[in-house]
Amino acid sequence: MQSQIVISGVLSFLIGVGLRTVYEIPLEVVVWMLLLALGVGLVWRRNSEAVSAPYLLITSLVLFASSLGILRTEIASWQFNKSPLEFSLGQPVMLEGVVVQEPDYREKTVHLYIKTDDDLILATADHLSAYSYGDRVIVSGKLEKPKEFETDLGRTFDYPGYLKAKGVEYNISFAEVEVVDSGEANPIIAGLLYTKHRFIDSLEQIIPQPAVGLGEGLLLGVKSALGEDIEQDFRRTGIIHIVVLSGYNVMLVVAFIMFCFSFLLPVRYRVVFGVLAIVCFALIVGLSATVVRASIMAGLVLLAQVLGRRYDVMRALLLTGVVMVCVNPYILVYDIGFQLSFMATLGLLLIVPEFESTVIRKKSRPGWREFFLATVSTQIAVCPLLMYHIGEVSLIAVLVNVLVLPMVAPAMLLTFSTGLLGLVSTSLAGIIGYVSHISLSYILLVAKWFAMLPFATVTIPEFSFGVVVVLYGLMMSAWYYFKTKKNSKSSLSDWTIVEETESVGGQISKTPPGSPVDSDLPIFFR
Repeated sequence: MQSQIVISGVLSFLIGVGLRTVYEIPLEVVVWMLLLALGVGLVWRRNSEAVSAPYLLITSLVLFASSLGILRTEIASWQFNKSPLEFSLGQPVMLEGVVVQEPDYREKTVHLYIKTDDDLILATADHLSAYSYGDRVIVSGKLEKPKEFETDLGRTFDYPGYLKAKGVEYNISFAEVEVVDSGEANPIIAGLLYTKHRFIDSLEQIIPQPAVGLGEGLLLGVKSALGEDIEQDFRRTGIIHIVVLSGYNVMLVVAFIMFCFSFLLPVRYRVVFGVLAIVCFALIVGLSATVVRASIMAGLVLLAQVLGRRYDVMRALLLTGVVMVCVNPYILVYDIGFQLSFMATLGLLLIVPEFESTVIRKKSRPGWREFFLATVSTQIAVCPLLMYHIGEVSLIAVLVNVLVLPMVAPAMLLTFSTGLLGLVSTSLAGIIGYVSHISLSYILLVAKWFAMLPFATVTIPEFSFGVVVVLYGLMMSAWYYFKTKKNSKSSLSDWTIVEETESVGGQISKTPPGSPVDSDLPIFFR
């Protein structure tokens, strides 16, 4: 019952956020919902022993949590549509501000997030000019609001919503940007970014292109280093996720730091350094929704270790999601990375165990089976979202992932070692760099070969979001059916064992089904 209450509250809060993001909901409606929640709660309190009491409690919680979701999104909306720049829309402007994020260099342009006195502006400028985090700049150009556009696959991309999730309301395309000063950055973040660029320069001196671009993507999530052709190959083969930073990257950082201090410090102090490493890594690679989710969950792992508590991944995922949506409600609807990241993690948590107990009967090599099940589970979990947002699904993703994923961890370790040694001596790093180049080239080669297959992907016609809801509803129903069926079989098997031992006078007859039994008993009775 407790888990049902928690899940109901979380889902209701998220539904409230989603509804208010898409529709205007008057505050009067929120007040009435809160009053109704209070009334139902009072009825439950007076009839807590009645049969209907659990339903009353959940109803009250659903109304209250959804009201909070609507209210939180309403508060977040107050930052928009109140800027004095609203009167300058469609006109040439000249604004002064500070570059508050690391410049995002693309193939032909560079995206600059510039904080003025009143707003956060996205300026698109020539990529040949050099800009840095913390530069004070004067930007000139035509002030506009972002507009939706159609992708190559016919999908309408909600660019205004995407930028709203980043806190951006206005943009200036083809801007002229002049640097008037520098050094107005946060010194800690500036130092971390300087270290990042030194590391990238070290890699590029040792590992040739395009392998070094993949290495930067694996370690730091720099997708722009891949180039458009390789990125397209990765999308067609369904392995673009390996250059999108996730919990795997964060936990590698934590494991490395914990290992380095394992001979010097006790656990509590190692955890402190582990948390600091998570924060620094997140700041270096950028606070995308995927990185933030992975960082919070990794931090909860360390916290559970210090407190001596069991780490429940599902609870950690729900807590992380609620915290992130509370901080920025718009990521729920407008941030595709947030949606895919959480659904992929849910797939690993819910679908993999069902495959292991229901579908996979014969034992196979653990490594191959883990990669296969993880890939199939995540593909199932994110498929409706990919069809809706992207409109393209890879038919060979499972095969390519099984071939590529075993090489990802060694490639990351070798690339990291190469860059680290390169900061000290290019000659020493050359040997490891050669092996790194081989591992990275293998991944690139597999992606290139399979991307050339004419049936690598299939294009899906555009459909409404209601279809996504229906698809996930069917998936959850199937999951619940197999879960219930497995539990019923397990319960029946336990009772059969008890009855048989009773009939022959076995001592295990006193052990109820589901209880732990002596490990020395034969396997049939465990």
